[in-house]
Amino acid sequence: MFWKIGLPLLLGLLMAACGRPLAVERAQEEGFLLLGNGPDPQALDPQITTGTSELNIHMALFEGLVSPDPRTLEPVPAVAESWEVSEDGRRYVFSLRSSARWSDGSQVTAEDFVFAWKRMLSPELAAPNAWMLYAIDAAESYNKNEVGSEELGIRALDSETLELRLEAATPYLLDMMMHPAWFPVHRPTIERWGDVHDRSNRWAETGRHVGNGPFKLREWRANVWVETVANPYYWDADTVSLNGIRFMVYEEPSAQERAFLGGQLHVSSTVPPARISWWKRERSEELHLDPYLGTYYVLVNHRHPQLSDPRIRKALSLAVDRRALVENLLGAGEIAAHSFVPESMPGYDAPQMPGFNPERARELLAEAGYPGGNGFPRIQYLYNTSENHRRIAEALQGMWEQHLGISIELYNQEWRVYLDRRERGDYALARAVWIGDYVDPDTFLSLWSTGSGRVWSGWEQPEFDALMLRANQEQDADKRMQQLAQAEHILLEEQAVIPLYFYVSSSLKRPEVKGWHPTLLNWHPYKHLYFDSSDNNPPVHQ
Repeated sequence: MFWKIGLPLLLGLLMAACGRPLAVERAQEEGFLLLGNGPDPQALDPQITTGTSELNIHMALFEGLVSPDPRTLEPVPAVAESWEVSEDGRRYVFSLRSSARWSDGSQVTAEDFVFAWKRMLSPELAAPNAWMLYAIDAAESYNKNEVGSEELGIRALDSETLELRLEAATPYLLDMMMHPAWFPVHRPTIERWGDVHDRSNRWAETGRHVGNGPFKLREWRANVWVETVANPYYWDADTVSLNGIRFMVYEEPSAQERAFLGGQLHVSSTVPPARISWWKRERSEELHLDPYLGTYYVLVNHRHPQLSDPRIRKALSLAVDRRALVENLLGAGEIAAHSFVPESMPGYDAPQMPGFNPERARELLAEAGYPGGNGFPRIQYLYNTSENHRRIAEALQGMWEQHLGISIELYNQEWRVYLDRRERGDYALARAVWIGDYVDPDTFLSLWSTGSGRVWSGWEQPEFDALMLRANQEQDADKRMQQLAQAEHILLEEQAVIPLYFYVSSSLKRPEVKGWHPTLLNWHPYKHLYFDSSDNNPPVHQ
C-alpha cells in the first residue's frame, strides 16, 4: 500500500524507476553533503545555544584555537598554530596563525577571542554555557557581576598572541576549548546589527552571518535546512573537499529514516529504535551503532512540594525497570543507567545507585505520607515532540502507576517551548538528555554545581560543590577521579536526578561518504569528509 511507504521514500522509488537521479546523487555531483540534523536550531549564535543540532552547525561555521582530531578527538592546532603552558599549568600563551580569516576575509586576531569570551561571560548576555569558561581567572565572579571585565584572565599580547590565566590548573582545558562555547565571534558584525549583549540580536542570520570555520552560511530556511558552503578564506581550505553541507531539519527519527530510504539524505543523525533490527538484518553496512557519551534522564524539579522530598525521588527511581526500557523500547544497544556519568567514560569508576525495586519504592512512598499513592497529586511529565520520547514517557507513566499507584500527566511541547519551560522551571518532571561536551566526568557532574546556570532542577548541595571544587584543583589524576566519584555518589544518594539509560549513537550512512569515524562525542570534523564511490580515489577539492 503506497500510502504506508512515506512520501520521501515513494518519491525516491518513483525517481529511481524513471531513471532520474536521487537527491543524494544530485547533491554529490554538486559536492554537497545532505545531513540529517534533528530539530530546527534555536539560533546560529554559538554563545546562546546548547542543543546538539546547533552544535553540529556551529562546528561547520566556526573554529576555535584547537579542533578535534577526526579519529581520536584529541585537540590539534587550529586557529592557534602552537601554545606554551606554564609549569604550574595556570598560564597558556597561544600563537595564532597569521593566515586565519573570517568568512568576510578579515583576519582573526587575539582580540577577537578576548571579545568573544568577555561577551560569553557577561552578566548581560546570560549565556547558558558561560560556566564552561569558569576555568579562566575571575570568570565566575565576572559572570555573577561581582567584578569588572578587567579582572578576567584574558589578554591579547598582540594581534597574534593570546594569554590565558586560569583559576587553577585544568587538565581538560584543551578538550573543553574545542566546544563552541570557546569559539570566537565577529565583533563588527554583531555591533552592526544591535547590542552585543542582546540575545535577540539577529546578526547570525542569512546574509549577515560571519564565521571563521571551514564553511560559511548560505541560507537558513526555517524548518527545512541550514545550508553552508565552503569558506574560501578558511586557513586550511585545501583540506576541505565538500563544497557545502545541508543540515536537514527532521523532528522525528522515522522521518529521517524515510528520507534516507528515499535518497534524500547521505547521513541520518538517528535511527528509530524499532527499526534497528531490520537494518541489522537487511542493510547492516549502512547502519552505524557506536559508543557515545550521553545520558537520558528524568529531570526532577526540587522546588515542587512533593519532589523536594528525597524519599519520593528515590521511590520514582526504584519503580523504573530500566532493563525493560532498553530491551523492549530501544534496541540499539543502549545501557541501563545506574549512574549519571556514562560507564564508557575513560579512566572513571562511577558509583552505582540501586536498581529496580518496586517493593522498596512503595515503602519509601508510604514513609513520605502517600501509602499506595493515596493523596499524591497528579503531576506533569514534560517532554518535547518525538515518537521515541513519547514511548518512553508512556512507559514511565505506566510503571509509576503500576508500582506506586500515582498518576502522571504527560505533556508534549514543541522543542523551543520545551526548552523555555525547562529553563524557567515550569515543570514537575521532564525528559532530559546530557551529551558530553568533552571527554571528562566533569562535563556531566559540573551540570549540578550550584551556580552553573544549568541546574534547572533547583538542587543545591554544599558538600557536592566542595568536592567538585577540590577535584578541579587536584593535580593527581587518580585522586581527582576519586573525588569526582565521591561527588557523584552524593548526587545519586540524594536522587537529585533519575538516570534512565546511556546512549549509543545510531545513524545511517551511505557508503560513498568517507572520513566519518566513530567517536565518543559523535563529532565528525567536516573538513575531513569527502565523497568516494569507488573506494579508490583520494578526496579532491572541487
